Amino acid sequence: MGRIKTKLIKRNTLKLFRDHTQEFKTTFDENKKIVEKYAQFPSKKVRNVIAGYVTRLVKTREEI
Repeated sequence: MGRIKTKLIKRNTLKLFRDHTQEFKTTFDENKKIVEKYAQFPSKKVRNVIAGYVTRLVKTREEI
């Protein structure tokens, strides 16, 4: 079982993903830098959760 994402995480992730789809990659470390570049979050943990969720979305999108 995975972790459940809150509305804050999902809302911010989908907004970033919609606005900057072409820039995100399939690796977590690259996405972490991109998320930090475009958004300021209160903690590293929130940034990392968003970067992980973006990575998952990119990988899922490539499978289709």
